[in-house]
Amino acid sequence: MKLKPFLLALFASGSLIGITTAQDEPEKKEDVSLEAPSDVKAPPADAEKTDSGLASKVLQKGEGTEKPGPRDRVTVHYSGWTTDGKLFDSSVQRGETITFGLNQVIPGWTEGLQLMVKGEKRRFWIPAELAYGETPSRPGAPAGMLVFDVELFDFEKAPEPPKVPADVAAAPDDAETTESGLASKVLEKGEGETHPKATDTVTVHYSGWTTDGQLFDSSVVRGQPTSFPLNRVIKGWTEGVQLMVEGEKRRFWIPADLAYGENPGGGAPGGTLVFDVELLEIN
Repeated sequence: MKLKPFLLALFASGSLIGITTAQDEPEKKEDVSLEAPSDVKAPPADAEKTDSGLASKVLQKGEGTEKPGPRDRVTVHYSGWTTDGKLFDSSVQRGETITFGLNQVIPGWTEGLQLMVKGEKRRFWIPAELAYGETPSRPGAPAGMLVFDVELFDFEKAPEPPKVPADVAAAPDDAETTESGLASKVLEKGEGETHPKATDTVTVHYSGWTTDGQLFDSSVVRGQPTSFPLNRVIKGWTEGVQLMVEGEKRRFWIPADLAYGENPGGGAPGGTLVFDVELLEIN
């Protein structure tokens, strides 16, 4: 499901292929006010404050003691204001909650949601450095300190990260290599003989490492497979996934010229990349 236009800006960074979300519909509350909080300009004296500068105040107590971790997926309702009282985004107003990984959002959300328990509603005053900054580079993102009312409905623990492949540093001798330099090895055989075309949309689970064993992206960790057209991803994926059949799991060693280059910048990993890809469906 696509994110709402502004809500996309809530995410500081996501999967290199794309962010997906799931939405639930808890019982709607007709008494929820979207008027700016009376303390929107600054946190009150009784607000809690962390070492990072994040301030918060519990508006409604929750139940239990368990709190989400930094990679867990949470389901929330929220409304956000700038300190002049302008409402810039609200899931409450749209009438649908949003579910996302805590490692996919602005630092103030990643830290703040870990303070909460299920059923809790909390107000956050997020300083600019934990949000989008004083002069955001992201178009349409609000500047300066932001104020959010967040209600935590549920969360689920993130799966454990996959182990680093033993052959992550270089393709082994038994790997297949194409003319482009793409190397791969079948880890689990699939079924059938149908391969996707470059114009097809596929659904996969994947994990990606740099050759020094650094995990930089994983749908497995997020607990959600991802779907995309094969002609809209890096060249190594476009070529490599076409070698697969449904149900197959394959490891790819993708040289820099088929990935993001040696020094791509912008948070993208450089050099040769290693991916484990499981082809779930050809759409």
